[in-house]
Amino acid sequence: MDQLLQIPLSEIRADALLRDRSVLDPASLADLTLSILTDGLRQPVEVWQLSQPTETHRYGLISGLRRLTAFRALAHGRTDALFATIPAFLRTPADMPAAMAAMVTENEIRAQITPWEKGRLIIQAVTEGIFPTPDAAVAALYPTFSKQRRARLRAFASVVEALDGSLTEPESLTAQRMESIALVLRGDIADLLLAALGHVRGESPETQWSAMLPLLREGAAALED
Repeated sequence: MDQLLQIPLSEIRADALLRDRSVLDPASLADLTLSILTDGLRQPVEVWQLSQPTETHRYGLISGLRRLTAFRALAHGRTDALFATIPAFLRTPADMPAAMAAMVTENEIRAQITPWEKGRLIIQAVTEGIFPTPDAAVAALYPTFSKQRRARLRAFASVVEALDGSLTEPESLTAQRMESIALVLRGDIADLLLAALGHVRGESPETQWSAMLPLLREGAAALED
């Protein structure tokens, strides 16, 4: 049986595991906060006990970022302890792949997730040791996707792996642009893209795209030869 705990908000590290929703919609979050205040929390969050806890954090968040954020908003400025803790299912490492798959399914139903966020989750799941390879992560997290859709997800993951930290607003990249980048990455052009982006670091997404575009066209043409 899953262990249900009341965990202090301060002990949960929300960013211990990068998730497929890095941007929260303010209006939706406000609605959820009001719902929790009025009717209480209907679904506990999911956490696991960190293998290397810190003085402030004992648990990492698997799913429930919106719920945790809403609880923290409700707890802010209060003098009582009404929202100081949150109901949470404590998952074991063996449970984490299934818990992550459930989280992905929930988010796919609830809202449109950007290509970058999907690729980011896949890479992080491998980095955290939850899955051995991006292919394994895609198969487990998106079991109902067709072969073609899984290939697109692996392409998104390759872009995140190559360019993470170099783009101003990577979530703004369309699926078509992500696939264009992934295509030329097969030709070992990652270093050139990073160099081009280095000259426009901090600039707008369109400026960064314009900096990459000549290389993307050249790389695509070389692959056709």
